[in-house]
Amino acid sequence: MSTITATAMQSSRPPIIPKAFDTKQPEKIRLYPLSNYTFGTKETQPEEDPSVLARLKRLEEHYEKHGMRRTCEGVLVCHEHNHPHVLMLQIANAFFKLPGDYLQHDDDEVEGFKARLNERLAPVGSQFTGEGVNEDWEIGDTLAQWWRPNFETFMYPFLPGHVTRPKECKKLYFIQLPKKKVLSVPKNMKLLAVPLFELYDNTARYGPQLSAIPHLLSRYNFEFVDENDNVVAVTPGTPSPGIETLRSKVLAGGYGQDSGMDDYGIDGGENGGEAA
Repeated sequence: MSTITATAMQSSRPPIIPKAFDTKQPEKIRLYPLSNYTFGTKETQPEEDPSVLARLKRLEEHYEKHGMRRTCEGVLVCHEHNHPHVLMLQIANAFFKLPGDYLQHDDDEVEGFKARLNERLAPVGSQFTGEGVNEDWEIGDTLAQWWRPNFETFMYPFLPGHVTRPKECKKLYFIQLPKKKVLSVPKNMKLLAVPLFELYDNTARYGPQLSAIPHLLSRYNFEFVDENDNVVAVTPGTPSPGIETLRSKVLAGGYGQDSGMDDYGIDGGENGGEAA
């Protein structure tokens, strides 16, 4: 078995093809190359809270008025050198998060999530034109649910048996990126393309939620296409040539780093606190 398709194969010794091994799996997902996407910047979006303590206090106020907070984040996947990369934000040059945010108490789940994605990543004004500028978000499967039992930083991928009133539920969704899309990131943030192998088992840098993403995506088979829509690799298989050169890439932003919540991640934060 090989990741390389028959049309892209250059070896004189083609691999032995075993019987199909994809029963009871979701439909294969097509990933487009990172070079298909256009990245820009927009006005700074400062953090709402100056510290983690202030953030938890605001969560407590929300809970008293509206009950459990609902948070939605997206796992946006493309590929570079036929290896999946996840798009994520780096804030204050210190911690990482997926695009998305908490919903207003009266928001519809999907429409509210799309609005939060647009707020964070959609281009504004007439900065860009053409294909992919106003492309709608395709919200896919729910990949995980993380629960916050109390007004503290720790979240868990299960609800402890003694907890009957969780304070927050965060859902991670797979976002199917179209062939072309324009993304604009606030100037005080960086948009990174992080390869799965860097996330895997890397809780020290990315925290437990983000480092679990390779596990969550392992249920899918991917097909990797080039800029001309040719399928050049598929999974399952072996790593492709060039994988040793892959690193996280800064795609946009990072011009004026936000200093808000600079203590986030120091005491067991959700998504790491390691400086880049």
